[in-house]
Amino acid sequence: MKILVTGISGRIGANLAKALIDAGHEVRGLVWTKDLRVEKLEGLPVKLIEGSLVNAADVNQAVEGVEAICHLGAAFQGGGPFTNEDYFEINARGTFNMLEAARENGDHLEHFFFASTDATYSKYVPGGMSHPIREDEMPQQPGGWYALSKVLGEEMCRGYYRSYRLPITIFRFANVSAGEEILNFGQFRLSQWLKTYEGRAGEAASQTRQQLQEFWTGEERLLIARDENGRSYKKHIADVRDIVLGFLSALGKPAAIGETFQLAAPKPFTWEETIPYLADKLGMDYVDVRLQDNTPTYYEFDLSKGARLIGYAPQFDIFKMIDSAIAFREGNATDVIPTQIS
Repeated sequence: MKILVTGISGRIGANLAKALIDAGHEVRGLVWTKDLRVEKLEGLPVKLIEGSLVNAADVNQAVEGVEAICHLGAAFQGGGPFTNEDYFEINARGTFNMLEAARENGDHLEHFFFASTDATYSKYVPGGMSHPIREDEMPQQPGGWYALSKVLGEEMCRGYYRSYRLPITIFRFANVSAGEEILNFGQFRLSQWLKTYEGRAGEAASQTRQQLQEFWTGEERLLIARDENGRSYKKHIADVRDIVLGFLSALGKPAAIGETFQLAAPKPFTWEETIPYLADKLGMDYVDVRLQDNTPTYYEFDLSKGARLIGYAPQFDIFKMIDSAIAFREGNATDVIPTQIS
């Protein structure tokens, strides 16, 4: 199958391109003229087209003749800096251009994937989420222009599916980790929480800040984060390979058309399970703290829809992610393309 990947130079795009090529597909990529960091693609038989999502002519050239489109290209929070206008032009108008090109040039188009995000949910709430998040039940309440632009993109995709029967599938990615990134996750580290509580007013915040400062010895430590009642924080993220697996699981399957799927690790993780394991692997100390006056991280995703309709079966829980990240750091990982956030 001839497949176009926008955002091919990014951490997900590069790994997706490699997996598609390994599966026997012919891959081309649309590379943003302002970000030509394609060194990670060296050695891969990909055709790269230079251009911009906001230029309809560039998009039409990239789309012509393809049978599937994986639209990952976007301005996002980890890149930039981007203005609100940038988010609108690149993410909203860019997606419009992609959909129009797919409609006009896609006589043989079998699949159009749109990359969205769990940032469209309001999942950081007082007390945490009481039930797993289901993509067809959880309302989208975007905060900030990145998330808003992704909701606009989703709505356009659903509209083109209804109006033109364009073969759309929407993926909402969990927070993605690649390479050794999970080893440096800020909320695992005491120094990050010291910064979080700097200057916070109120007695509860002051008590927590004092406790954190007492634990600080000048050397980094890990931290088991708990809420005011002593419950461990809980989070659901994804290894880049499990995001790629979502595309491979859905590609060309009729059951995926017109549907939205959440992509994430096989299960969430808690700090109280993860930190001792990570500390042992890294040879670091850790502390255990109730973080008062702070909205806790406490949520997970229900992945049953993806399992039922497309056979999505992610493989990398937090422990496999940590082991793999250490292997990557030591130069022993061969199944992930080393990428910078882009």
